[in-house]
Amino acid sequence: MLCVVVGVAALLLSAAGLAEAASFRQGASAFSRQDYVSASRIFIPLAEQGNPAAQSYLGFMFETGRGVPQNYTEAAMWYRRAAEQGDSLAQYSLGLLYDKGFGVPRDIVEASKWLNLSTAASPRAAREARARIRDAVTTKMTRGELAQARLRALEWAPSRER
Repeated sequence: MLCVVVGVAALLLSAAGLAEAASFRQGASAFSRQDYVSASRIFIPLAEQGNPAAQSYLGFMFETGRGVPQNYTEAAMWYRRAAEQGDSLAQYSLGLLYDKGFGVPRDIVEASKWLNLSTAASPRAAREARARIRDAVTTKMTRGELAQARLRALEWAPSRER
């Protein structure tokens, strides 16, 4: 009897994962068609449930005002949630917000931390461009700030919301 209950629970969980993946694909498709309002309606519940890719999309949508009102604070919150889970694009975007002080207090050390993490985890095609941006930010830093940023990046570990 216990095996049947465990089997049914596993089946329901895998079905929920498939439904979430299908919903995410629908959101990404709406975003690609520039139907940002529909995309936001799909991504918001997924992001609230902890989906880092949906959180990253929402961060971008709030940053740029696509399908939702432009709000840098909201963008930073969604980017942070995804970045903390290891999403390298969200880490990159959050680093840029910290560099500019958009939606978060301007913090060059925090900017460098996120840009370091993003560059290290980026896909090969994006690595060189991200490294150039990271390096440009580091030119504004003292040795102490640079050491602090590197230490923060070394101490960081991803944490899943689910």
